[in-house]
Amino acid sequence: MCILLYDNRKLRTIVPPPGPSQLPLLGHLHLIGSHPHQSLWNLSRTHGPIMLLKFGSVPTVVISSAAVAQELFKLHDLASCSRPRLAATGRFSYNFLDLNLSPYSKRWKELRKICILELFSAKWVQSFQHIREEEVNLVLNSISQSSASSTVVDLKAKSYSLAANILTRFAFGKSFRGSELDDENFEGCIQRASAALGSFSASDFFPGFGWIIDRLTGVHWRLEKNFEELDAFYEHVVKDRIDFWTAFQMEENIVDVLLRMERENSPIFTPDCIKALIMVINN
Repeated sequence: MCILLYDNRKLRTIVPPPGPSQLPLLGHLHLIGSHPHQSLWNLSRTHGPIMLLKFGSVPTVVISSAAVAQELFKLHDLASCSRPRLAATGRFSYNFLDLNLSPYSKRWKELRKICILELFSAKWVQSFQHIREEEVNLVLNSISQSSASSTVVDLKAKSYSLAANILTRFAFGKSFRGSELDDENFEGCIQRASAALGSFSASDFFPGFGWIIDRLTGVHWRLEKNFEELDAFYEHVVKDRIDFWTAFQMEENIVDVLLRMERENSPIFTPDCIKALIMVINN
C-alpha cells in the first residue's frame, strides 16, 4: 500500500484519479476504520488501484497495486520519495533536519553522502565487530546460566537488551546495561515517542485550524512533553561525549564523528541536526 499526500494546487492541473464520495470537512476520514490498510484495500476493490481520497482537507493518492507502485517509484521517484511533513515527525526531527524524515533536497543528498561515507561504511561497521561479539556472548552466557538453573528465559527481553546494548555502545560509547538508559522511564519515553509518531494529530489533516483541536485534546502538550524529555537526554549525551573526548580521545563512536564534523565547520551539522540524527539512530 502506497500513500502520497499532495498539494491541492498540483491536483488542479491534472485529471484526478477516481474516488468515493466525501463528506464536508471530514473528506473520507469516516471511511477509515481501526485497520486503515484493510479499509483502503476494500475501497480499492471498488475504485481501482489508484484512488484519490481526502483526509480532512489534505488530498491523498492511494496506490494499492504492486505494479503501479513499481512504475511510480521507477518513473516518478523524485515526486514520491519525500515523506509527508507531519506535526510529530517535524518535532522529533528538529524541523526535518534528520536523514529519514527530511524532504528530498540538495541538503538531504549531501547529508546522506556524508553519513554513508563517515557512519555507515563497511569499514566503519566492521570496526565495531568486537562490540557485537561481546554482547552476543554475554546474552548466550546469560541464557546458558538460566537454563542450568531451570529459570524461564524471556527471549523478547533478551533480544531487546541485546539490540539496545549494541546500539548504545556503537552510538554513544556506553552500554545500555547498568547506565542511565537502563530504566523504565527511558524505555517508556521511547515507547511514547513511537506512539506519538503514529498517533492522530488534527493539524495533519486540517492545517488551517487543527492546531486548536490538538491543544484542546492535549495532543500538542503530550508531544511537547515527550520531545522535551528526549531532547534533554540527547543534550546530555552530546555534552558527555564532548567532555569524555576532551579528556581521553579514545576510539570514536557515532556521536564523536558527528561532533567532529561540526568542529570542522560543516554547515549541515548544527547542534539540532546532530541530535536529530542521534534520535534516528536510537529509534
